[in-house]
Amino acid sequence: MNTIEAITEILKREGVEYLPCFPTTPVIEAAALGGIRPIICRQERVGVGIADGISRVSNGDKMGVFAMQYGPGAENAYPGIATSYSDSSPVLLLPLGHPRDRAGINPHYSSLKSYDDVTKAIEQVNTADRTSEVLRRAFAGLRQGRSGPMAVEIPADIALEEVNEEAFYYVPSRPMVSQGDPGDVEAAAKALCAAHYPVIMAGQGVLYGKATDELLELAELLQVPVCSTLLGKSAFPEVHPLALGSTGPTISGHAYHFIRRSDLMFGVGTSFTKHGMVMNIPSGKTLIQATNDASDINKDYNIDLPIVGDAKLVLRQIIDACKEIVGDGRKNDQSIAKEVQTEREGWLGEWRAKLSDSSTPMTPYRVIWDFMHTIPPEDAIVTHDSGSPRDQITPFYRSNGPRTYLGWGKSHGLGTGLGLTIGAKLAAPEKVCVNFMGDAAFGMVGLDFETAVRSGIPIITVVLNNSTMAVETRQMADSHELYGTRDLGGNYADLGTAMGGYAERIEDPNQIAAAFTRARKVTEEEGRAVLLEFIT
Repeated sequence: MNTIEAITEILKREGVEYLPCFPTTPVIEAAALGGIRPIICRQERVGVGIADGISRVSNGDKMGVFAMQYGPGAENAYPGIATSYSDSSPVLLLPLGHPRDRAGINPHYSSLKSYDDVTKAIEQVNTADRTSEVLRRAFAGLRQGRSGPMAVEIPADIALEEVNEEAFYYVPSRPMVSQGDPGDVEAAAKALCAAHYPVIMAGQGVLYGKATDELLELAELLQVPVCSTLLGKSAFPEVHPLALGSTGPTISGHAYHFIRRSDLMFGVGTSFTKHGMVMNIPSGKTLIQATNDASDINKDYNIDLPIVGDAKLVLRQIIDACKEIVGDGRKNDQSIAKEVQTEREGWLGEWRAKLSDSSTPMTPYRVIWDFMHTIPPEDAIVTHDSGSPRDQITPFYRSNGPRTYLGWGKSHGLGTGLGLTIGAKLAAPEKVCVNFMGDAAFGMVGLDFETAVRSGIPIITVVLNNSTMAVETRQMADSHELYGTRDLGGNYADLGTAMGGYAERIEDPNQIAAAFTRARKVTEEEGRAVLLEFIT
């Protein structure tokens, strides 16, 4: 077999079923002939997003892989890779490299140089006989420690060279996880049990560690309210009486209430990174942090009680240690759960007018609210785009089950949600997969709706069309003073129809729920991709 055929065999042994790719690389043909289905996207950034969505929804059990040509293909993929890197998402990238006689000659684009800052590691297959060992290191890097993208560059001439039979040996590696230091766990458990107003913050490490059950058990044992980071949204069931929802640029009123009052914050599976997409933790609180990456500790905050270890194993250790202190805990004390309910109802009361507004153009909050009450959260995988759709949906939407929501946003690539949703549907075809995006985001990646149509991937794309960009800046100046620079135009439902999908343009807020019901029926019964354009 040649190098590309060897890589295809390795991908099959790793359980890879889909290969998002574009536009010309011998990996595509080899994968198709080897039984891996290529998903040809319209642009590389979206293709990386599709691979990213596969990895996220499968929690890394099945890795998303993206292949592209050298030069412009590798260049165009860069922003998608940057998003995956900022969100610590395990994606394998297979950029073709220039033939060896042209490599390293300016101004030829070099993946080896350019991807170094946005991957955990990048390595070149510099001889055909090293294919299996290079791929072994790549997949091991995807599984070990902090998640993130790995890249393997395949020079175009080496891609077609023969691999000696004795040089090819490949067995998939297993992830290695570790418990926390017993002394660190004991100290953290004592502080957690002694705190008057503790709050648990769950990051995406809980999702990758498959630790939702342990987190739920600990919260109920001590009756501690739980919030999540944006990336960790859905790590704790948000319909639970102790759920505070996600934190980020916008948070719920009840989350704000409990976090402000708290005397101890226990962050598990989170880096506690200070960033515009992450809530800054108020000062004066005892901080416990459990992470599988020691470099997270004391990075942005002084951590009083650090624990380095796998989220699932550490949470089990914490539960056992807490039981030694409090026995059966406070399971029968419903006072915190009642306070969560009271605070949530009070906060929703302040927003009720927007959530039920029947005026036109409709408010996006009405779209979100009616969607939540039309498609049960346990049946769906929902994601957002960056900017207003993210900030409008995250405080209100209540996920129910691990990976029923894909939160993201540290790298602000407009349009990322579309690729993630396509990948999510490939990884979990039984789910109703929906992304909420604005009209500006559609302008970035909207033609890749056709990728879902052509590939028979029945997603639902929601376009919240307010005919402008960055609506929050309107107060600065009217459109005339800005020369119309924030004005947008277009009938996106017509575009969706023209691309072969099912599409509707909805202007009456009283038709929101019915539109979502029809959309779900079309995806499930006809297997067609759907675009719903709401005039907001």
